[in-house]
Amino acid sequence: MSLPETGKIIELFYSTTDGRVNTTELALDDKGVIEDKYYNKDIQRSVLIASLESYKLAADSGIDAPYSALGENVLIDYNPYHLKPGARFAVGDVVLEISQNCTLCKSLAKVDARLPKLLKDDRGVFAKVISSGVIHKGDNIYLLD
Repeated sequence: MSLPETGKIIELFYSTTDGRVNTTELALDDKGVIEDKYYNKDIQRSVLIASLESYKLAADSGIDAPYSALGENVLIDYNPYHLKPGARFAVGDVVLEISQNCTLCKSLAKVDARLPKLLKDDRGVFAKVISSGVIHKGDNIYLLD
């Protein structure tokens, strides 16, 4: 039995000491995004997943925020913000488990002073890696039971 598709990966990013990198694939293991500067820092916050919905909220408020401005590793076309910690996504061989909602960050104010308040509950979700592997831009996302 196959799972119904929940959404797709729109963009992928990782952070370096020199800034944000847009990529077509991310390698993940139980310590997080392998090339990311936050790799192995906090397992519960290994991967930041944001929805296109966050960027739509910003745009609807007249805020021009380019993709990756929210600090996400994975940008998807599905809104996961209603999901509770413990919910799991499958992307190829990778399984990600939501660990917590994303907390506000002062760096959002660098994009626009209104952004932290606007996205208070809609910035993204943190996930930890349950099954390692590589995810690609355009991959389907499946919400597991």
